[in-house]
Amino acid sequence: MQRSVLGGAVVATALWIAACAAPGDAFAPKVAISSDRAAAPPAHAVRVMGGGTTTFGADLDGDGDIDGSHFGFAAVIAGDGSAQGHFTCLMAGNANFLGLRVMAVQGPVTSGTPDGLSFSGTATVKVLNAFGPGVQSIFHDIRYVVAVTPGGPGVATLQLTVFGVFDGVPGDVAPGNRNYDLAKETIATGQITIH
Repeated sequence: MQRSVLGGAVVATALWIAACAAPGDAFAPKVAISSDRAAAPPAHAVRVMGGGTTTFGADLDGDGDIDGSHFGFAAVIAGDGSAQGHFTCLMAGNANFLGLRVMAVQGPVTSGTPDGLSFSGTATVKVLNAFGPGVQSIFHDIRYVVAVTPGGPGVATLQLTVFGVFDGVPGDVAPGNRNYDLAKETIATGQITIH
């Protein structure tokens, strides 16, 4: 357990450093702009980042274990809703969810809300053993959205939805809409910040 918590902290730290290393003008146009637009104040940017482990507080797949995941993300969201960053949610092999011990949803953050409470992008989803022993399945260009609340263990939350796949499988809290809507997760270790 200590190794997985440390690994989550390392991932979160690396993502945080990457987000903080972005220059202040990351959203500035790369081409010349007219003088009337040049006088406009820069858009307000919000930094949202976090990392650690989560718990659903319930056994969503009926195997007798309380389910949860590992996560790490860092993003800078501009006032116009555009964003730069990265999101990862995974099962790191030390626990299982839906019978999966290795699973990852990861991809760039490309948009978000100005308050930083929600962000989205397109991910690659990788699962091992979902369709047979030793079978690795990879799904590309899967739209996702994440809703978060800031704080530390027992306070912060994360809720992931992936669009167009896995509708109705165990853990889906809104079956029938063609999406995989996971239940809200509470942070067990780590933190989520919005600045």
